[in-house]
Amino acid sequence: MTMKKVIVLGAGMVGSVIALDLVRDARFEVAIADISESALEKIGKDKRVRAIVADLSDVDTVKKLVDDFDMVCGAMPSKFGMQTMLSVIESGKDFCDISFLPDDPSQLDSLAKKRGVCVVYDCGVAPGMSHMLVGYADSQCDELEDVKIYVGGIPRQINRPWFYKAAFAPSDVIEEYTRPVFLVENGEVVEKKALSDREMLEFPGAGRLEAFNTDGLRSLVKTIKVPNMIEKTLRYPGHIDLIMVLKDTGFFSKEPVKTDGNMIIPLELTEKLLFPFWKYKENEEDMTVMRVVVEGTRAGERLIFSWDMLDYYDRLTKTSSMARTTAFPCAIVARMIMSREYHQVGVNPPESLGRVEGLLDKVLSELEGRGVGYLARVEGE
Repeated sequence: MTMKKVIVLGAGMVGSVIALDLVRDARFEVAIADISESALEKIGKDKRVRAIVADLSDVDTVKKLVDDFDMVCGAMPSKFGMQTMLSVIESGKDFCDISFLPDDPSQLDSLAKKRGVCVVYDCGVAPGMSHMLVGYADSQCDELEDVKIYVGGIPRQINRPWFYKAAFAPSDVIEEYTRPVFLVENGEVVEKKALSDREMLEFPGAGRLEAFNTDGLRSLVKTIKVPNMIEKTLRYPGHIDLIMVLKDTGFFSKEPVKTDGNMIIPLELTEKLLFPFWKYKENEEDMTVMRVVVEGTRAGERLIFSWDMLDYYDRLTKTSSMARTTAFPCAIVARMIMSREYHQVGVNPPESLGRVEGLLDKVLSELEGRGVGYLARVEGE
């Protein structure tokens, strides 16, 4: 049996879990690369994973690095996501990515097809699993009427003063809070501000949470035909009031401000002061909450598909819930790409996987085997 060689780009909380999940499979040789030696040291304790120190912000370094591998998984900060994807595609390698790209990856579709590679982007929890679920529901209906996605990663215990901690790159959290939101209203794609349209919801096991618009629909606004569709982030009540104060005052601005003769960038100062409060302490527990509800019709009958997921920090492996729920879908889909269970040449959003018969069931089964369960219901069948 010829072993497949896989490299994970980025050894943060999510990238490390992707690598450790892949290395459980004897068919794969797994490596992980990062510029942070301390991050690599943590995963390097597992001798099955080869750790490589590399500056992944340099495109030439990425191209040289991936040349010796059959498959690449991306877990880079969003600011490096697009250039990394481009480098991997130009190198002719299949790619499964979880980076929260600010750009539209579909612009690289023709290049990926020319290189004959399969790319699946946004392949985490949301976007990612949320999109697969919507894609599946869409494939089961003649017409869709409404799509609602609610998702959030939060501490298990409410912590003050911020009512929040970041289980992934805090800079990407700020990106969520500032990036324009695109959703669907009355059949039209509309743009709204992040943090808008707040509502309060109850979730079993998590309690009362506030939901607000963020740019999580992404590819769905182009690939799913539906009159109304939203995606909202979940937080403990109180968090967004604090964020709105910072945002409206200008603390998230990237424009330099002169103070005492020195030029500073407000966002950089905010990151220095704020992020230490958002950092999880060792063994501090988080949880991930998600609800997806899709309404549609088939043969004139109304159908409602719904999925609920509540996942907790894994005390046995000391792995955050957000890392687990984000990394596992990427690792599972990467296996499917390598085995050719899914190998659509080009740049593919995750909802495309949900439309493939039997594929979602396998992904959900694989997740269940890792302790991440989705409670599914269908009304009307």
